[in-house]
Formats: sequence, C-alpha cells, structure tokens
Amino acid sequence: MSTPLDIQPVIMAGGSGTRLWPLSRAGYPKQFLVLSGNSSLFQQAAERLAALAEPGLAVAAPLVVGNEEHRFLVLEQLREVRLAPGAVLLEPCGRNTAPAVTLAALQASLEGRDPILVVTPADQTVTDAAAFAAAMRQAARRAADGSLVVLGVTPDRPETGYGYIRSAGEVVQAFVEKPDLPTAQRYLSEGGYSWNAGMFVMRASSWLRALAEFRPDILAATEAAFAQRQQDSVFVRPDKALFAAVPSESVDYAVMERCPGSAHPLAMVPLSAGWNDLGAWEAVWQVGEKDASGNVTRGDALLSNCRNTLVHAGSRLVAAVGVENVMVVETPDAVLVIDRARSQEVKAIVERLQKEGRGEQLLHRKVHRPWGWYDGIDHGERFQVKRIQVKPGASLSLQMHHHRAEHWIVVSGTAEVTVGDKTTLLSENQSTYIPLGEVHRLANPGKVPLEIIEVQSGSYLGEDDIVRYSDTYGRA
Repeated sequence: MSTPLDIQPVIMAGGSGTRLWPLSRAGYPKQFLVLSGNSSLFQQAAERLAALAEPGLAVAAPLVVGNEEHRFLVLEQLREVRLAPGAVLLEPCGRNTAPAVTLAALQASLEGRDPILVVTPADQTVTDAAAFAAAMRQAARRAADGSLVVLGVTPDRPETGYGYIRSAGEVVQAFVEKPDLPTAQRYLSEGGYSWNAGMFVMRASSWLRALAEFRPDILAATEAAFAQRQQDSVFVRPDKALFAAVPSESVDYAVMERCPGSAHPLAMVPLSAGWNDLGAWEAVWQVGEKDASGNVTRGDALLSNCRNTLVHAGSRLVAAVGVENVMVVETPDAVLVIDRARSQEVKAIVERLQKEGRGEQLLHRKVHRPWGWYDGIDHGERFQVKRIQVKPGASLSLQMHHHRAEHWIVVSGTAEVTVGDKTTLLSENQSTYIPLGEVHRLANPGKVPLEIIEVQSGSYLGEDDIVRYSDTYGRA
C-alpha cells in the first residue's frame, strides 16, 4: 500500500475586511463573522479543509496565520467546530501574504516534513462543498510532483473586483490585474480567463525553492524572524523586530507571476463551487437567499415595496419602504446606508474613522475577550455601564485601575470576587464595590456563564487604564 500524501491545511486569517464595515471591524474582522450559513467564514474554511481527508490523503491539523489580537478568537471558533490547530502563527504586523505563507512553510517543514500546503484565505465561501473538495484533492495530487498549483474560479459574470488568471488548459500563461468592465466582459466572452481566488497548493519545499529564486530577501528575512520565534502552547510568535523588517509582498507578485516560463512549474486547477470572497456588501447580497423581489434580509427586518435590497439588522427592528438597490447594515453603535453599486466605497468611511480617531472602526460595542465578553450599554461624563459575561471556569486578570472605581452586580451565576487580600462568593442580586486603586479580580467558579452589570465611575474610563499583575491568558 502506498504512503498517503501528507496534506497540511494553511488558513490565512489576517485580513481586516474594511469594506464590510460596520459589521467587520479591526478587532473582529469579517472572517470571524457569520455572513452565510450558521458558522463563521473562518470556521467554514477550517471544516472544508478538514473534509479533504480520504484514502491516500492524510490531512494534518490546520496551521492558522493571523493577528496577535485575534488569537483567542481563532482558538474559540475552532473549539466550537471541534477542531484543534497544529499551530497558530501570530504575525506581529501585517507583511502581506508571501511572508505569511513562508511562515507556514517553515513551520510545516519542522521535523523533516515536506507536506503539501493547501493554502486558503479564511474569508471566503463556497456553496458546493463536494466540488471544492474534488478540486483541492486534484490540486494536491498535482502538487505532489513539485508543481505549484493555483485554483482558478470559473467566472459567471464580468467581475471587476477580482484579478484574473489567463490559462490554456492547466498551463498558466499570465496573471492580470483587476480589469475595468469592458475588459472583464471581453475576458468572459473570449474564455481562457479565471478569477484568482488566492488559493494555492504546493509542497513546502517547492514554495521555499521558488521564493529563494525570485525573492531571496523575503525568504532570508522571514527565516531570521522565524528562527527567533517564541512558542506558548499552540501560539508561535516570530521575532517582532525581525518580522517588521520583512518586505511586504503578495504571493502573486513575489512568486506566482514569475513562474510561467521558469524552472518552477505552475499549474491551474479550475474551481466551480459557487465561490465568493465576500469582499463587500454587494457580494453578501449576491450569495444571500433572496425573496421574490430580490431582497436579502438578516435579523429583525421588515421590507415593503423594496427591490434588490439588503437589510442586515443586528440589534433592533430595521424597516425599509420603497427602496431599490440599497443596502442597510445596522449594529448597536453604527448604521450604514449605501447604494449597492458603490459598495466598494465603504473603505473610504473606515479611512475617515481612522483619521478622526473614532473607535467605531476598531471595536464593536460588544467586545469579545478570551474569558467571555463585555457590552458597553451606556456611558456619560464620569460614568460607564457594562454588561459582562464570564465563561464557566474563566477569570479576568488580577488588575488595578488608577482613575476609576467599580460596582459589580451579579445578574446570574456565581462570582468569585477578589478585592485586595479578601476573596468572596457572590450570587444573583448580590453586589460589591471596588475602590479606585484597589487590586481586584473577577472569576467564574461555576458551571454556567456568569453575568454581571458593572458600573464604572471616575475621571478616565478608557480600556488602557488597566494594570495587570497576573493573567491566565498571558496579557500581564
């Protein structure tokens, strides 16, 4: 019996998804959102790759390349779908996809392995899982001989938001940039053009050899940062200063576009699986389940005499009357209204929010933490009210605040409260007071979620007024 091919899934989870604001934000970007189906895009990607296993293909635990700030989101969302990562490679800063894939290749090559990397972004969706699996398995077998393989999505419309691959059969001839509409229409009518989905399949050694030829500077700098890595459980952290010095470049520009005509064979496998990268709200409308008038709704939405409209209601009733080709996205702290034809322009709003230093581009009102979440339900001059939920067995850090005092009221569950050198248990409807400057901790010793209301008062109520003394999650 032949040895099965060693398949190493690699999930690229470092994107920010600015064009899907206000639902996608820097602290909780689109790959972790549920935009189609009942699971997040990241979870869908992980499950699709795990499903590649069959006789002759052995699929390892996934490598995830992502942002330090999202590391607990990665673990929690994988836990929810009963998957565990092989490693979570944490980029100290974004350096584009070529260094990210190189980190994964270096990690996968440890202990003398040379697996076939199956690289996919975390923020895409497909409607035909069986077709996706068949194409990926074909690509993996093609990559076993040392070829680099790119997945080319069979286009069904003249799309201007994607780059294209020109090919003759499986032979890649060229990569072309995002076209204007007449050019995209010509590509569709001529044939021989596929959308570039940013999915690649190749042996780790094949990628490293090609990078060594085309961009040895990227390889050397990434190897240096990886050599000085630190590891904490499944978290692998390249050296921060050395990684910041890695040239920022995409997989396409660094390697793939240089392969045609070189000694590094590049093949394309066609993918017809209902693929969409959900890069903007228009794409969410395209993949959504439509009513007879072409409307897509999610949440508590009421539409009357509307056509080809998207309404995403996140926290309250949203009603629309007599609108056409409009998208409305509601969250507890922001509402977006946009013409469907201009969905790419949401990025300009995010850039303005960043320029003005506004928090709506960074975090939602409800903020997820490794121990649970908090929701800022009210605030004013010198006060702030939060609803806090702590997972069973979890605890916040042992901490102190210089500028605020806090009142805690238990709504449900049991709270273990440490204030100074005293620890007490509080149950439903009981409360406690933490004076300004007092060292304290909140923990949930029970088996059900703990929920409290926190009332803060003081001269400064920012999240950076936290001095951590110890922390279960390595944040002290």
